[in-house]
Amino acid sequence: MGTSLQPTLYLTVNGEKREVPAPDVRATLLDTLRERLGLTGAKKGCDRGECGACTVHLDGRRVLSCLTLAVATQDAEVVTVEGLATDGELHPMQRAFLDHDAFQCGFCTPGQLMSAVACVREGRAGSPDEIREWMSGNLCRCAAYPQITAAIAEVAAQVEGAAGNERAAENESTPAESGGGRS
Repeated sequence: MGTSLQPTLYLTVNGEKREVPAPDVRATLLDTLRERLGLTGAKKGCDRGECGACTVHLDGRRVLSCLTLAVATQDAEVVTVEGLATDGELHPMQRAFLDHDAFQCGFCTPGQLMSAVACVREGRAGSPDEIREWMSGNLCRCAAYPQITAAIAEVAAQVEGAAGNERAAENESTPAESGGGRS
């Protein structure tokens, strides 16, 4: 009689190091998040990678957690919709979705939010057409697409404005620092 080794999955989820006994190497990241860790924000929609409801960030990139094997995430950093808000403050994208009424039934909203955050971070939100193209993997049965696009465009403009302000501040120098002052 041999002993059976039960693999353990080590990963960081929403900033917290987690150790997950993973007896079934066929388990998806989605099922592991929902069933083993109790994080039910990512939704099981189609379970075939067609709807985007299960979108999470894996090491900074968006992935469909229903198509990602949990064992393939060993030592990875996973961010779910539950990890977007910090210190009780909504993420700017969550706030924009509320402000633009960018959801109706809410089922697709977690995946939409995760893809929207990635879309802006990836620099893929320069126009409504570009937003629609890069969000096309996320389906919304309620057809809240115009509101979703508007919310993403708002956050992208805020991010671009903040980046522009940072660049301006870096380029701004006092006359004494630039050598242009009077002696």
